[in-house]
Amino acid sequence: MNQLPMRVWRIGGTATVTPALRRTASKVGGAKAATSQLLQRRDNSAAATEATAATTCPHLVQEEQDSAGAGARIHATAEWQNALAYNEIPGPKPLPILGNTWRLMPIIGQYTISDVAKISSLLHDRYGRIVRFSGLIGRPDLLFIYDADEIEKCYRSEGPTPFRPSMPSLVKYKSVVRKDFFGELGGVVGVHGEPWRQFRSRVQKPVLQLSTVRRYLQPLEVITEDFLVRCERLLDANEELPVDFDNEIHKWSLECIGRVALDARLGCLEDNLSPDSEPQQIINAAKYALRNVATLELKAPYWRYFPTPLWTRYVKNMNFFVGVCMKYIQSATERLKTQDASQRAGEPSLLEKVIMSEKDEKIATIMALDLILVGIDTISMAVCSILYQLATRPVEQQKVHEELKRLLPDANTPLTIPLLDQMHHLKAFIKEVFRMYSTVIGNGRTLQEDSVICGYQVPKGVQAVFPTIVTGNMEEYVTDAATFRPERWLKPQHGGTPGKLHPFASLPYGYGARMCLGRRFADLEMQILLAKLIRNYKLEYNHPPLDYAVTFMYAPDGPLRFKMTRI
Repeated sequence: MNQLPMRVWRIGGTATVTPALRRTASKVGGAKAATSQLLQRRDNSAAATEATAATTCPHLVQEEQDSAGAGARIHATAEWQNALAYNEIPGPKPLPILGNTWRLMPIIGQYTISDVAKISSLLHDRYGRIVRFSGLIGRPDLLFIYDADEIEKCYRSEGPTPFRPSMPSLVKYKSVVRKDFFGELGGVVGVHGEPWRQFRSRVQKPVLQLSTVRRYLQPLEVITEDFLVRCERLLDANEELPVDFDNEIHKWSLECIGRVALDARLGCLEDNLSPDSEPQQIINAAKYALRNVATLELKAPYWRYFPTPLWTRYVKNMNFFVGVCMKYIQSATERLKTQDASQRAGEPSLLEKVIMSEKDEKIATIMALDLILVGIDTISMAVCSILYQLATRPVEQQKVHEELKRLLPDANTPLTIPLLDQMHHLKAFIKEVFRMYSTVIGNGRTLQEDSVICGYQVPKGVQAVFPTIVTGNMEEYVTDAATFRPERWLKPQHGGTPGKLHPFASLPYGYGARMCLGRRFADLEMQILLAKLIRNYKLEYNHPPLDYAVTFMYAPDGPLRFKMTRI
Protein backbone atom coordinates (compact mmCIF):
# COMPACT_ATOMS: atom_id res chain seq x y z
CA MET A 1 0.00 0.00 0.00
CA ASN A 2 2.33 2.54 -1.30
CA GLN A 3 1.59 6.13 -0.25
CA LEU A 4 2.81 9.64 -0.71
CA PRO A 5 1.96 12.29 1.87
CA MET A 6 -0.52 14.02 -0.44
CA ARG A 7 -4.15 15.00 -0.37
CA VAL A 8 -6.48 15.29 -3.27
CA TRP A 9 -8.31 18.16 -4.90
CA ARG A 10 -12.07 18.00 -4.67
CA ILE A 11 -13.65 16.83 -7.90
CA GLY A 12 -17.39 17.32 -8.21
CA GLY A 13 -19.73 14.58 -9.34
CA THR A 14 -19.67 10.83 -9.42
CA ALA A 15 -17.95 10.52 -12.76
CA THR A 16 -16.27 13.89 -13.09
CA VAL A 17 -12.61 14.08 -13.94
CA THR A 18 -10.84 17.40 -14.44
CA PRO A 19 -9.70 18.43 -17.91
CA ALA A 20 -6.14 18.30 -16.64
CA LEU A 21 -6.59 14.61 -15.94
CA ARG A 22 -7.92 14.02 -19.44
CA ARG A 23 -5.20 15.73 -21.42
CA THR A 24 -4.55 13.82 -24.58
CA ALA A 25 -0.86 14.58 -24.90
CA SER A 26 1.98 15.80 -22.77
CA LYS A 27 3.47 19.18 -23.54
CA VAL A 28 6.84 18.05 -24.78
CA GLY A 29 9.40 20.65 -25.81
CA GLY A 30 10.32 20.52 -29.47
CA ALA A 31 13.65 19.70 -31.01
CA LYS A 32 14.28 23.34 -31.89
CA ALA A 33 14.04 24.40 -28.28
CA ALA A 34 16.50 21.71 -27.28
CA THR A 35 18.92 22.73 -30.01
CA SER A 36 18.82 26.42 -29.08
CA GLN A 37 19.84 25.56 -25.53
CA LEU A 38 22.60 23.10 -26.46
CA LEU A 39 25.41 25.66 -26.14
CA GLN A 40 24.33 26.56 -22.60
CA ARG A 41 24.31 23.02 -21.23
CA ARG A 42 27.81 22.84 -19.80
CA ASP A 43 27.52 26.05 -17.81
CA ASN A 44 23.98 25.25 -16.72
CA SER A 45 24.92 21.71 -15.68
CA ALA A 46 27.54 22.99 -13.27
CA ALA A 47 25.11 25.55 -11.87
CA ALA A 48 22.42 22.90 -11.48
CA THR A 49 24.72 20.59 -9.56
CA GLU A 50 25.64 23.38 -7.17
CA ALA A 51 22.03 24.54 -6.80
CA THR A 52 20.74 21.08 -5.91
CA ALA A 53 23.54 20.04 -3.58
CA ALA A 54 21.49 21.11 -0.55
CA THR A 55 18.39 19.23 -1.66
CA THR A 56 19.80 15.73 -1.34
CA CYS A 57 17.58 13.50 0.74
CA PRO A 58 19.12 13.11 4.21
CA HIS A 59 18.16 9.42 4.24
CA LEU A 60 19.93 8.63 0.96
CA VAL A 61 23.17 7.18 2.37
CA GLN A 62 25.72 5.61 0.00
CA GLU A 63 29.39 4.87 0.05
CA GLU A 64 31.21 7.86 -1.43
CA GLN A 65 33.40 5.70 -3.65
CA ASP A 66 30.48 3.74 -5.11
CA SER A 67 28.46 6.91 -5.60
CA ALA A 68 31.30 8.68 -7.35
CA GLY A 69 31.87 5.66 -9.58
CA ALA A 70 28.21 5.45 -10.60
CA GLY A 71 28.14 9.19 -11.25
CA ALA A 72 31.23 9.03 -13.41
CA ARG A 73 29.73 6.25 -15.53
CA ILE A 74 26.48 8.08 -16.26
CA HIS A 75 28.28 11.36 -16.86
CA ALA A 76 30.42 9.71 -19.54
CA THR A 77 27.42 8.64 -21.62
CA ALA A 78 26.20 10.48 -24.68
CA GLU A 79 22.71 10.55 -23.20
CA TRP A 80 23.90 12.59 -20.21
CA GLN A 81 26.12 14.89 -22.23
CA ASN A 82 23.31 15.64 -24.67
CA ALA A 83 20.71 16.24 -21.98
CA LEU A 84 19.57 19.63 -20.76
CA ALA A 85 20.69 20.82 -17.33
CA TYR A 86 18.56 20.14 -14.27
CA ASN A 87 17.84 23.79 -13.56
CA GLU A 88 16.23 24.08 -17.01
CA ILE A 89 13.37 21.77 -16.07
CA PRO A 90 10.22 23.91 -16.10
CA GLY A 91 8.32 24.61 -12.93
CA PRO A 92 7.03 27.33 -10.60
CA LYS A 93 9.76 29.77 -9.59
CA PRO A 94 10.62 29.87 -5.88
CA LEU A 95 10.83 33.15 -4.00
CA PRO A 96 13.93 34.16 -2.05
CA ILE A 97 13.96 32.64 1.46
CA LEU A 98 10.36 31.35 1.24
CA GLY A 99 11.00 29.22 -1.83
CA ASN A 100 7.77 27.57 -3.01
CA THR A 101 6.71 26.72 0.55
CA TRP A 102 4.80 30.02 0.69
CA ARG A 103 2.27 28.57 -1.75
CA LEU A 104 1.08 26.26 1.06
CA MET A 105 1.20 28.83 3.86
CA PRO A 106 -1.93 30.15 5.59
CA ILE A 107 -3.30 33.53 4.44
CA ILE A 108 -0.59 34.31 1.85
CA GLY A 109 -0.54 30.89 0.18
CA GLN A 110 -2.28 29.84 -3.02
CA TYR A 111 -3.26 26.37 -1.80
CA THR A 112 -4.00 24.33 1.28
CA ILE A 113 -2.42 20.94 1.95
CA SER A 114 -5.55 19.30 0.52
CA ASP A 115 -4.77 20.93 -2.83
CA VAL A 116 -1.61 18.89 -3.51
CA ALA A 117 -3.29 16.75 -6.18
CA LYS A 118 -4.77 19.88 -7.72
CA ILE A 119 -1.26 21.26 -7.86
CA SER A 120 -0.15 18.08 -9.62
CA SER A 121 -2.82 18.48 -12.32
CA LEU A 122 -2.10 22.19 -12.75
CA LEU A 123 1.62 21.58 -13.03
CA HIS A 124 1.07 19.08 -15.82
CA ASP A 125 -1.37 21.42 -17.52
CA ARG A 126 1.03 24.35 -17.45
CA TYR A 127 4.51 22.87 -17.74
CA GLY A 128 4.22 19.50 -19.50
CA ARG A 129 5.50 16.01 -18.90
CA ILE A 130 8.18 16.85 -16.33
CA VAL A 131 8.01 19.57 -13.68
CA ARG A 132 10.44 20.68 -11.00
CA PHE A 133 8.81 21.84 -7.76
CA SER A 134 11.72 23.23 -5.78
CA GLY A 135 12.25 25.47 -2.78
CA LEU A 136 10.29 23.41 -0.24
CA ILE A 137 11.70 24.23 3.17
CA GLY A 138 13.24 21.23 4.87
CA ARG A 139 12.84 18.74 2.02
CA PRO A 140 14.35 17.90 -1.39
CA ASP A 141 12.95 19.02 -4.73
CA LEU A 142 9.85 17.23 -5.99
CA LEU A 143 10.12 16.17 -9.62
CA PHE A 144 6.69 15.39 -11.08
CA ILE A 145 6.90 12.95 -14.00
CA TYR A 146 3.82 12.56 -16.22
CA ASP A 147 5.41 10.34 -18.87
CA ALA A 148 4.50 6.67 -18.35
CA ASP A 149 7.48 5.49 -20.42
CA GLU A 150 9.86 7.48 -18.23
CA ILE A 151 8.11 6.19 -15.11
CA GLU A 152 8.64 2.66 -16.38
CA LYS A 153 12.33 3.41 -16.99
CA CYS A 154 12.71 4.75 -13.45
CA TYR A 155 11.12 1.67 -11.95
CA ARG A 156 13.03 -0.83 -14.07
CA SER A 157 16.43 0.77 -13.49
CA GLU A 158 16.22 0.92 -9.70
CA GLY A 159 18.52 -1.27 -7.64
CA PRO A 160 17.75 -3.82 -4.91
CA THR A 161 17.06 -1.15 -2.27
CA PRO A 162 14.79 1.49 -3.86
CA PHE A 163 14.18 4.64 -1.83
CA ARG A 164 10.60 5.81 -1.47
CA PRO A 165 10.05 9.46 -0.43
CA SER A 166 11.42 9.47 3.04
CA MET A 167 8.40 10.27 5.30
CA PRO A 168 10.70 12.10 7.75
CA SER A 169 8.05 12.20 10.48
CA LEU A 170 7.90 8.40 10.65
CA VAL A 171 11.68 8.18 10.23
CA LYS A 172 12.17 10.45 13.24
CA TYR A 173 9.67 8.50 15.30
CA LYS A 174 11.32 5.14 14.56
CA SER A 175 14.97 6.22 14.60
CA VAL A 176 14.97 8.93 17.28
CA VAL A 177 11.86 9.10 19.47
CA ARG A 178 11.52 5.30 19.86
CA LYS A 179 15.02 4.17 19.02
CA ASP A 180 14.85 2.33 22.34
CA PHE A 181 12.21 0.03 20.83
CA PHE A 182 13.03 -0.16 17.12
CA GLY A 183 16.82 -0.06 17.29
CA GLU A 184 18.07 -1.34 13.94
CA LEU A 185 14.70 -2.96 13.11
CA GLY A 186 12.87 -0.11 11.44
CA GLY A 187 10.38 -2.24 9.51
CA VAL A 188 9.29 -1.62 5.91
CA VAL A 189 7.41 1.69 6.20
CA GLY A 190 9.46 4.88 6.46
CA VAL A 191 12.70 2.89 6.30
CA HIS A 192 15.18 2.78 3.43
CA GLY A 193 18.36 1.20 2.13
CA GLU A 194 19.93 -1.89 3.65
CA PRO A 195 17.92 -1.82 6.92
CA TRP A 196 14.72 -1.91 4.84
CA ARG A 197 16.04 -4.75 2.64
CA GLN A 198 17.12 -6.85 5.60
CA PHE A 199 13.81 -6.48 7.43
CA ARG A 200 11.68 -7.08 4.35
CA SER A 201 13.70 -10.20 3.46
CA ARG A 202 12.85 -11.61 6.90
CA VAL A 203 9.08 -11.16 6.63
CA GLN A 204 8.18 -11.06 2.93
CA LYS A 205 8.19 -14.84 2.36
CA PRO A 206 5.39 -15.61 4.84
CA VAL A 207 3.50 -12.42 3.90
CA LEU A 208 3.54 -13.14 0.17
CA GLN A 209 3.17 -16.94 0.22
CA LEU A 210 -0.05 -17.92 -1.52
CA SER A 211 -0.55 -20.67 1.03
CA THR A 212 -0.53 -18.06 3.81
CA VAL A 213 -3.01 -15.83 1.98
CA ARG A 214 -5.35 -18.75 1.23
CA ARG A 215 -5.36 -19.64 4.93
CA TYR A 216 -7.27 -16.43 5.67
CA LEU A 217 -10.09 -16.84 3.15
CA GLN A 218 -12.45 -18.54 5.59
CA PRO A 219 -11.64 -16.34 8.65
CA LEU A 220 -12.06 -13.17 6.60
CA GLU A 221 -15.30 -14.47 5.10
CA VAL A 222 -16.66 -14.99 8.64
CA ILE A 223 -15.69 -11.43 9.57
CA THR A 224 -17.37 -10.11 6.43
CA GLU A 225 -20.57 -12.03 7.13
CA ASP A 226 -20.60 -10.56 10.65
CA PHE A 227 -20.14 -7.13 9.10
CA LEU A 228 -23.09 -7.57 6.73
CA VAL A 229 -25.30 -8.76 9.58
CA ARG A 230 -24.34 -5.61 11.46
CA CYS A 231 -25.11 -3.50 8.36
CA GLU A 232 -28.63 -4.91 8.26
CA ARG A 233 -29.13 -3.94 11.90
CA LEU A 234 -27.97 -0.40 11.11
CA LEU A 235 -30.52 0.20 8.33
CA ASP A 236 -33.12 2.85 9.03
CA ALA A 237 -36.77 2.91 7.97
CA ASN A 238 -35.71 3.79 4.41
CA GLU A 239 -33.27 0.86 4.29
CA GLU A 240 -30.39 3.33 4.36
CA LEU A 241 -27.10 3.00 6.20
CA PRO A 242 -26.12 5.69 8.77
CA VAL A 243 -24.28 8.90 7.96
CA ASP A 244 -21.11 7.59 9.62
CA PHE A 245 -21.02 4.37 7.61
CA ASP A 246 -17.38 5.06 6.71
CA ASN A 247 -16.58 4.43 10.38
CA GLU A 248 -18.28 1.02 10.09
CA ILE A 249 -16.09 0.21 7.08
CA HIS A 250 -13.05 1.20 9.14
CA LYS A 251 -14.18 -1.24 11.83
CA TRP A 252 -14.50 -4.04 9.28
CA SER A 253 -11.07 -3.19 7.87
CA LEU A 254 -9.48 -3.15 11.32
CA GLU A 255 -11.10 -6.46 12.24
CA CYS A 256 -9.71 -8.02 9.05
CA ILE A 257 -6.21 -6.61 9.53
CA GLY A 258 -6.21 -7.59 13.19
CA ARG A 259 -7.09 -11.15 12.24
CA VAL A 260 -4.20 -11.26 9.76
CA ALA A 261 -1.49 -9.28 11.55
CA LEU A 262 -2.31 -9.98 15.20
CA ASP A 263 -3.96 -13.40 14.90
CA ALA A 264 -6.96 -12.21 16.88
CA ARG A 265 -10.51 -10.92 16.61
CA LEU A 266 -10.45 -7.40 18.06
CA GLY A 267 -14.18 -7.02 18.63
CA CYS A 268 -14.63 -4.09 16.27
CA LEU A 269 -18.00 -5.31 15.01
CA GLU A 270 -19.61 -5.56 18.42
CA ASP A 271 -22.73 -3.45 18.99
CA ASN A 272 -22.51 -0.22 20.95
CA LEU A 273 -18.74 0.22 20.94
CA SER A 274 -17.90 3.07 23.28
CA PRO A 275 -15.65 5.91 22.08
CA ASP A 276 -12.96 4.83 24.54
CA SER A 277 -13.03 1.15 23.47
CA GLU A 278 -9.76 -0.27 22.19
CA PRO A 279 -10.98 -0.89 18.61
CA GLN A 280 -12.34 2.64 18.25
CA GLN A 281 -9.15 4.05 19.76
CA ILE A 282 -7.09 2.12 17.20
CA ILE A 283 -9.22 3.47 14.35
CA ASN A 284 -8.96 7.03 15.66
CA ALA A 285 -5.22 6.70 16.16
CA ALA A 286 -4.74 5.36 12.62
CA LYS A 287 -6.79 8.17 11.08
CA TYR A 288 -4.87 10.81 13.00
CA ALA A 289 -1.42 9.34 12.41
CA LEU A 290 -1.88 8.95 8.66
CA ARG A 291 -4.01 11.98 7.87
CA ASN A 292 -1.59 14.44 9.46
CA VAL A 293 1.50 13.16 7.67
CA ALA A 294 0.90 15.64 4.84
CA THR A 295 0.69 18.56 7.28
CA LEU A 296 3.82 17.43 9.13
CA GLU A 297 5.85 16.99 5.97
CA LEU A 298 4.67 19.63 3.50
CA LYS A 299 4.23 22.61 5.80
CA ALA A 300 7.13 24.31 7.55
CA PRO A 301 8.65 21.46 9.63
CA TYR A 302 8.83 23.17 13.02
CA TRP A 303 8.30 19.76 14.65
CA ARG A 304 11.84 18.83 13.67
CA TYR A 305 13.20 21.43 16.06
CA PHE A 306 10.69 21.46 18.92
CA PRO A 307 7.60 19.35 19.82
CA THR A 308 4.60 21.06 18.26
CA PRO A 309 1.09 20.03 19.43
CA LEU A 310 0.55 18.13 16.16
CA TRP A 311 3.82 16.25 16.57
CA THR A 312 3.14 15.47 20.23
CA ARG A 313 -0.23 13.90 19.41
CA TYR A 314 1.31 12.02 16.47
CA VAL A 315 3.89 10.46 18.81
CA LYS A 316 1.18 9.60 21.35
CA ASN A 317 -0.85 7.78 18.71
CA MET A 318 2.17 5.89 17.42
CA ASN A 319 3.05 4.80 20.95
CA PHE A 320 -0.51 3.54 21.34
CA PHE A 321 -0.10 1.43 18.19
CA VAL A 322 3.12 -0.10 19.47
CA GLY A 323 1.49 -0.98 22.80
CA VAL A 324 -1.52 -2.65 21.16
CA CYS A 325 0.68 -4.70 18.82
CA MET A 326 2.96 -5.81 21.66
CA LYS A 327 -0.06 -6.93 23.68
CA TYR A 328 -1.39 -9.26 20.98
CA ILE A 329 2.01 -10.55 19.84
CA GLN A 330 2.90 -11.50 23.41
CA SER A 331 -0.43 -13.30 23.69
CA ALA A 332 0.29 -15.23 20.47
CA THR A 333 3.77 -16.13 21.70
CA GLU A 334 2.42 -17.50 24.97
CA ARG A 335 -0.20 -19.48 23.05
CA LEU A 336 2.50 -21.07 20.89
CA LYS A 337 4.56 -21.99 23.94
CA THR A 338 1.69 -23.76 25.66
CA GLN A 339 0.08 -25.26 22.58
CA ASP A 340 0.69 -28.93 21.88
CA ALA A 341 2.26 -29.65 18.49
CA SER A 342 -0.72 -31.83 17.55
CA GLN A 343 -2.96 -28.77 17.82
CA ARG A 344 -1.05 -26.96 15.06
CA ALA A 345 -2.45 -29.01 12.20
CA GLY A 346 -2.73 -27.20 8.88
CA GLU A 347 -1.11 -24.04 7.62
CA PRO A 348 0.37 -21.85 10.40
CA SER A 349 -0.85 -18.28 10.61
CA LEU A 350 1.23 -15.38 9.34
CA LEU A 351 2.10 -14.37 12.89
CA GLU A 352 2.99 -17.94 13.87
CA LYS A 353 5.30 -18.26 10.86
CA VAL A 354 7.15 -15.05 11.72
CA ILE A 355 7.44 -15.86 15.43
CA MET A 356 8.62 -19.44 14.78
CA SER A 357 11.12 -18.47 12.07
CA GLU A 358 12.58 -15.36 13.70
CA LYS A 359 12.25 -16.23 17.40
CA ASP A 360 11.84 -12.50 18.04
CA GLU A 361 8.63 -10.84 19.23
CA LYS A 362 9.92 -7.43 18.19
CA ILE A 363 10.11 -8.39 14.49
CA ALA A 364 6.54 -9.69 14.62
CA THR A 365 5.42 -6.52 16.42
CA ILE A 366 7.02 -4.16 13.89
CA MET A 367 5.60 -6.18 10.96
CA ALA A 368 2.12 -6.01 12.49
CA LEU A 369 2.51 -2.30 13.22
CA ASP A 370 3.40 -1.54 9.60
CA LEU A 371 0.54 -3.65 8.23
CA ILE A 372 -1.98 -1.95 10.51
CA LEU A 373 -0.56 1.54 10.07
CA VAL A 374 -0.93 1.61 6.30
CA GLY A 375 -3.73 -0.92 5.96
CA ILE A 376 -6.69 0.46 7.91
CA ASP A 377 -7.13 3.74 6.08
CA THR A 378 -5.95 2.48 2.69
CA ILE A 379 -8.28 -0.52 2.46
CA SER A 380 -11.28 1.15 4.08
CA MET A 381 -11.06 4.25 1.86
CA ALA A 382 -10.64 2.06 -1.22
CA VAL A 383 -13.81 0.18 -0.24
CA CYS A 384 -15.69 3.45 0.31
CA SER A 385 -14.76 4.53 -3.20
CA ILE A 386 -15.62 1.18 -4.80
CA LEU A 387 -19.00 0.97 -3.05
CA TYR A 388 -19.85 4.54 -4.06
CA GLN A 389 -19.03 3.79 -7.69
CA LEU A 390 -21.07 0.58 -7.60
CA ALA A 391 -24.05 2.37 -6.03
CA THR A 392 -23.97 5.17 -8.61
CA ARG A 393 -23.39 2.86 -11.62
CA PRO A 394 -26.37 0.45 -11.54
CA VAL A 395 -25.64 -1.05 -14.96
CA GLU A 396 -22.11 -2.01 -13.93
CA GLN A 397 -23.35 -3.26 -10.56
CA GLN A 398 -25.83 -5.53 -12.32
CA LYS A 399 -23.02 -7.03 -14.43
CA VAL A 400 -21.07 -7.85 -11.28
CA HIS A 401 -24.19 -9.29 -9.63
CA GLU A 402 -24.97 -11.53 -12.62
CA GLU A 403 -21.42 -12.85 -12.62
CA LEU A 404 -21.63 -13.60 -8.90
CA LYS A 405 -25.05 -15.24 -9.23
CA ARG A 406 -23.69 -17.50 -11.96
CA LEU A 407 -20.71 -18.52 -9.83
CA LEU A 408 -22.69 -18.67 -6.58
CA PRO A 409 -26.21 -19.90 -7.47
CA ASP A 410 -26.77 -20.63 -3.79
CA ALA A 411 -26.27 -17.39 -1.88
CA ASN A 412 -24.83 -19.33 1.07
CA THR A 413 -22.11 -21.04 -0.96
CA PRO A 414 -18.76 -20.64 0.85
CA LEU A 415 -16.13 -18.76 -1.12
CA THR A 416 -13.06 -20.56 -2.43
CA ILE A 417 -9.91 -19.38 -4.18
CA PRO A 418 -11.00 -21.01 -7.51
CA LEU A 419 -14.33 -19.16 -7.28
CA LEU A 420 -12.58 -15.83 -6.59
CA ASP A 421 -10.29 -16.48 -9.55
CA GLN A 422 -13.34 -16.62 -11.83
CA MET A 423 -14.77 -13.27 -10.67
CA HIS A 424 -13.31 -11.45 -13.65
CA HIS A 425 -15.78 -8.57 -13.90
CA LEU A 426 -15.66 -7.87 -10.17
CA LYS A 427 -11.86 -7.55 -10.30
CA ALA A 428 -12.03 -5.45 -13.46
CA PHE A 429 -14.44 -3.07 -11.74
CA ILE A 430 -12.00 -2.63 -8.84
CA LYS A 431 -9.13 -1.92 -11.25
CA GLU A 432 -11.17 0.64 -13.16
CA VAL A 433 -12.09 2.47 -9.94
CA PHE A 434 -8.40 2.53 -9.01
CA ARG A 435 -7.51 3.90 -12.45
CA MET A 436 -10.01 6.77 -12.49
CA TYR A 437 -10.20 7.45 -8.76
CA SER A 438 -6.87 6.13 -7.54
CA THR A 439 -7.05 5.74 -3.75
CA VAL A 440 -3.28 6.31 -3.59
CA ILE A 441 -2.82 9.37 -5.77
CA GLY A 442 0.84 8.83 -6.48
CA ASN A 443 3.96 6.76 -5.98
CA GLY A 444 7.52 7.95 -5.94
CA ARG A 445 11.21 7.31 -5.55
CA THR A 446 14.18 9.21 -4.18
CA LEU A 447 16.78 8.92 -6.93
CA GLN A 448 19.89 7.07 -5.81
CA GLU A 449 21.97 7.96 -8.84
CA ASP A 450 22.25 10.82 -11.30
CA SER A 451 19.82 10.05 -14.11
CA VAL A 452 18.54 11.36 -17.42
CA ILE A 453 14.76 11.79 -17.30
CA CYS A 454 12.73 13.30 -20.13
CA GLY A 455 15.95 14.64 -21.65
CA TYR A 456 17.19 16.42 -18.49
CA GLN A 457 20.12 15.76 -16.16
CA VAL A 458 18.58 14.92 -12.78
CA PRO A 459 20.90 14.63 -9.74
CA LYS A 460 20.56 11.93 -7.12
CA GLY A 461 18.58 12.86 -4.00
CA VAL A 462 15.70 14.43 -5.92
CA GLN A 463 12.29 12.94 -5.11
CA ALA A 464 10.61 11.72 -8.29
CA VAL A 465 6.80 11.71 -8.05
CA PHE A 466 4.70 9.49 -10.32
CA PRO A 467 1.16 11.00 -10.16
CA THR A 468 -1.05 7.98 -10.83
CA ILE A 469 -4.17 10.09 -10.46
CA VAL A 470 -3.06 12.05 -13.54
CA THR A 471 -1.33 9.45 -15.74
CA GLY A 472 -4.14 6.92 -15.24
CA ASN A 473 -6.55 9.44 -16.81
CA MET A 474 -4.42 10.52 -19.77
CA GLU A 475 -5.71 9.67 -23.24
CA GLU A 476 -2.10 9.26 -24.32
CA TYR A 477 -1.88 6.07 -22.26
CA VAL A 478 -5.49 4.87 -21.91
CA THR A 479 -8.00 4.68 -24.75
CA ASP A 480 -11.13 6.73 -24.02
CA ALA A 481 -9.66 7.54 -20.61
CA ALA A 482 -12.60 9.70 -19.50
CA THR A 483 -15.04 6.77 -19.80
CA PHE A 484 -15.54 4.32 -16.95
CA ARG A 485 -15.14 0.96 -18.70
CA PRO A 486 -14.11 -2.08 -16.62
CA GLU A 487 -14.03 -4.24 -19.76
CA ARG A 488 -10.70 -2.66 -20.71
CA TRP A 489 -9.10 -4.85 -18.01
CA LEU A 490 -10.63 -8.13 -19.22
CA LYS A 491 -9.04 -10.63 -21.55
CA PRO A 492 -10.81 -11.10 -24.92
CA GLN A 493 -12.22 -14.50 -23.90
CA HIS A 494 -13.89 -12.80 -20.92
CA GLY A 495 -15.45 -9.96 -22.91
CA GLY A 496 -12.52 -7.55 -22.91
CA THR A 497 -12.35 -4.60 -25.30
CA PRO A 498 -9.23 -3.62 -27.26
CA GLY A 499 -7.42 -0.35 -26.71
CA LYS A 500 -4.38 1.31 -25.18
CA LEU A 501 -3.67 0.61 -21.52
CA HIS A 502 -0.12 1.50 -20.55
CA PRO A 503 0.99 -0.88 -17.78
CA PHE A 504 2.75 1.93 -15.88
CA ALA A 505 0.00 4.55 -16.13
CA SER A 506 -2.00 3.10 -13.22
CA LEU A 507 -0.09 1.28 -10.47
CA PRO A 508 -2.14 1.43 -7.26
CA TYR A 509 0.25 -0.90 -5.45
CA GLY A 510 3.47 0.46 -6.91
CA TYR A 511 6.06 -1.66 -8.67
CA GLY A 512 9.22 -3.62 -8.04
CA ALA A 513 10.99 -4.39 -4.79
CA ARG A 514 8.97 -1.77 -2.88
CA MET A 515 5.63 -2.88 -4.24
CA CYS A 516 3.00 -3.00 -1.49
CA LEU A 517 3.87 -5.88 0.84
CA GLY A 518 0.26 -6.45 1.91
CA ARG A 519 -1.33 -6.24 -1.54
CA ARG A 520 -2.50 -9.86 -1.63
CA PHE A 521 -4.30 -9.53 1.69
CA ALA A 522 -5.81 -6.20 0.58
CA ASP A 523 -7.13 -7.76 -2.64
CA LEU A 524 -8.50 -10.76 -0.75
CA GLU A 525 -10.34 -8.62 1.81
CA MET A 526 -11.93 -6.38 -0.84
CA GLN A 527 -12.93 -9.25 -3.12
CA ILE A 528 -14.57 -11.18 -0.26
CA LEU A 529 -16.56 -8.14 0.86
CA LEU A 530 -17.74 -7.22 -2.64
CA ALA A 531 -18.60 -10.83 -3.52
CA LYS A 532 -20.73 -11.33 -0.39
CA LEU A 533 -22.35 -7.89 -0.64
CA ILE A 534 -23.21 -7.61 -4.34
CA ARG A 535 -24.30 -11.27 -4.58
CA ASN A 536 -26.93 -10.76 -1.88
CA TYR A 537 -27.79 -7.05 -1.86
CA LYS A 538 -28.61 -4.19 -4.19
CA LEU A 539 -26.72 -1.00 -3.36
CA GLU A 540 -28.15 2.44 -4.21
CA TYR A 541 -27.20 6.04 -3.51
CA ASN A 542 -30.17 8.42 -3.69
CA HIS A 543 -28.60 11.68 -2.55
CA PRO A 544 -26.73 14.57 -4.25
CA PRO A 545 -23.42 13.45 -5.81
CA LEU A 546 -20.40 13.50 -3.55
CA ASP A 547 -17.16 15.27 -4.28
CA TYR A 548 -13.94 13.30 -4.14
CA ALA A 549 -11.35 14.52 -1.66
CA VAL A 550 -8.61 13.11 0.52
CA THR A 551 -7.52 13.31 4.07
CA PHE A 552 -4.73 10.86 3.23
CA MET A 553 -6.44 8.60 0.68
CA TYR A 554 -8.64 9.57 -2.25
CA ALA A 555 -12.31 8.78 -1.57
CA PRO A 556 -15.81 10.27 -1.61
CA ASP A 557 -16.12 13.18 0.81
CA GLY A 558 -19.44 12.96 2.61
CA PRO A 559 -21.97 10.61 4.22
CA LEU A 560 -22.22 7.25 2.44
CA ARG A 561 -25.94 6.83 2.99
CA PHE A 562 -26.33 3.77 0.81
CA LYS A 563 -29.67 2.07 0.44
CA MET A 564 -29.01 -1.65 0.97
CA THR A 565 -31.76 -4.02 -0.16
CA ARG A 566 -31.53 -7.79 0.09
CA ILE A 567 -32.06 -9.48 -3.27
